[in-house]
Amino acid sequence: MKAVIQRVNKSSVSVEGEIKGSVGKGYNILLGVMNGDTEAQAELLAAKVSKLRVFEDEAGKMNKSITDIGGEILVVSQFTLCADIKKGNRPSFTDSAPPDEANRLYEYFCSKLRENGISKVETGVFAADMKVEIENDGPVTIVMDTDIWSKG
Repeated sequence: MKAVIQRVNKSSVSVEGEIKGSVGKGYNILLGVMNGDTEAQAELLAAKVSKLRVFEDEAGKMNKSITDIGGEILVVSQFTLCADIKKGNRPSFTDSAPPDEANRLYEYFCSKLRENGISKVETGVFAADMKVEIENDGPVTIVMDTDIWSKG
C-alpha cells in the first residue's frame, strides 16, 4: 500500500463539479492499493498516519500528530501510485489491486483512521475522474509504502 500524505490547511475533491469531500487543517492522502496488500497493512498505515508528528508545537517544532491538533483527513484513491515505470515510457498498472479489492481496502483504511481517533475522514469517489484541490501547508509531504515495514 502506498500513500502520499500532504499536510494541508484545506483540501477538497469534486466529481463533475460537485464537491464530494472536504476538510480543513489536516491531511490530504492519496492512497494506492497494490496487488497482495492486506488488512494488516491498512491497519499499520492508518496507525502510522495517525501518530505521524508533522504539526508544529508551541516552539515551532514538528512535534504534534493529527490527533493532537484535532485535524481532519481527506483520502483519495489513487491507483496511479502503483505505476510500474521500469520499462519504456508508458506506465503499467498491473501491480495495482483489482478494483473490488482496492476499494475494499481503501474503505477499510478509512475506517481504521476513524478508529485511530480521526473524527473527520472524508473520501472521494472510488474510480471516478476526480478533481482535487489542495492548499499545502509548508509544504510538508511524506511518502509511505507499507513494504518498508516488511523488509527486515
